[in-house]
Amino acid sequence: MKLFPKSISMRKRESLWGYLFISPWIIGFLLFTIGPMIASLVFSFADYDIISPPTNFGLSNYIKLFTNDPDFWHSLGITATYALLAIPLNLVFGFALAYLLNQKVPGLAFWRTIFYIPSVLAGVAVAILWGLIFNPKYGILNWFLGLFGIHGPGWLSSPDWAVPALILMSLWSVGGGMIIYLAGLQSIPTTFYEAAQLDGANGWQQFFRITIPLMSPVILYNLIIGIIGTFQYFTEVYVLTSGLTGGPGGPAKSTLFYNVYLYSNAFRYMNMGYASALAWVLFVIVLLLTLLVFRSSAAWVYYEGELQNK
Repeated sequence: MKLFPKSISMRKRESLWGYLFISPWIIGFLLFTIGPMIASLVFSFADYDIISPPTNFGLSNYIKLFTNDPDFWHSLGITATYALLAIPLNLVFGFALAYLLNQKVPGLAFWRTIFYIPSVLAGVAVAILWGLIFNPKYGILNWFLGLFGIHGPGWLSSPDWAVPALILMSLWSVGGGMIIYLAGLQSIPTTFYEAAQLDGANGWQQFFRITIPLMSPVILYNLIIGIIGTFQYFTEVYVLTSGLTGGPGGPAKSTLFYNVYLYSNAFRYMNMGYASALAWVLFVIVLLLTLLVFRSSAAWVYYEGELQNK
């Protein structure tokens, strides 16, 4: 059966077939991504509790958010603090692991697998596992510290140690960035190092003058992914703090991350309009940070192709 008439040229028929095959994705994208985004933008300017139709359209949600909501600034501050500490640690540890696993060591495939597997495990399962590790009475972490005569803190039950515990837990998934770094390291031509050795460059000079510049595009990619990921941090902290006094975000709101606060407004307090405003503010924040990183990349990211074209 001919779907398209013969009067249509072969090139146009190929294009139409292409659009036909990708139409399920386009329809799904419009219905389940673009549609909800537009709806949330409309709801962000109204009072909406899901059950009743939206009312009181205006800027009241945004005015309240910036001028009369201390929890907004508190949650944003906790998220920013987490990002400022977790992102550099993940970048450094991921790069260090990749650099070590790029060397000729025994059991290389085994070690690469061991370090990568944690990054593909489900978030809820990981949160439950770390909840057991951080248990102040029966957890293995405080037991290990006790071997050295150190009295372990309360971790997630302590307002002072809850965020550091989550930062420590974030290192569990450095294997994802490690794989990307490893691919970048293996793409560096060995002739660069051979020429540097002939010129008398030592290991540190080769690392800072060859490895780091050539890996800077990969570092840029992992930095941007890290920014987006940390500002969307939700699953692990929600699972770990749901059973604490006061619900998610405890103790004493010390883990009230931005997305936890957004979720609470949407599905605990049924204030969907205000939650939509929070979501769009988060979108703008992440967009601005990403653009800032891209603008700064001209000063520290090295692209070999650009140099060759000059």
